[in-house]
Amino acid sequence: MVDTIKNFIIDIFGSELGVFICSMLPIIELRGSIPLGAFLDLPWYVNYFISVIGNLLPVPFILLFIRSVIRWMKGVKIFRKIALWLEAKAEKNQGKLSKGIFVGLFLFVAIPIPGTGAWTGSLVAALMGIKFKDAFFAILIGVLAAGVIMTLASYGVLGFLSIFA
Repeated sequence: MVDTIKNFIIDIFGSELGVFICSMLPIIELRGSIPLGAFLDLPWYVNYFISVIGNLLPVPFILLFIRSVIRWMKGVKIFRKIALWLEAKAEKNQGKLSKGIFVGLFLFVAIPIPGTGAWTGSLVAALMGIKFKDAFFAILIGVLAAGVIMTLASYGVLGFLSIFA
């Protein structure tokens, strides 16, 4: 049964490409892509690299363009509720960054729990007006840390250290 499910996932996503696409998706991000790659038997270091790159790919676009996109969405009746929801989500998460913008943003992205990650961190940073360079660096470090946490959780410490054996 597990092999049937595994073959179905590989047929639909392909292994590396599926992990890459999964890591770019909001909500799922690398919190879903790394366990997927482990399930597909990718080596942990390949899985980590693909997931981190895929998770970081949307970040510059979100940081640079989300405010304009939300402004446009507010002007279009069918998108207004989504735009207001995005703003409310960012506003709600601003308090979690109170430990200092850089450290708060890093921790917000690094701790792999639902509702956190690169997408939401980028949204919050952009709507708070954090400088691109500062926001991107904090998110980058957060994604790298979240990737390590998820890799350790998905492969176990011994699997993670197997490259050194």
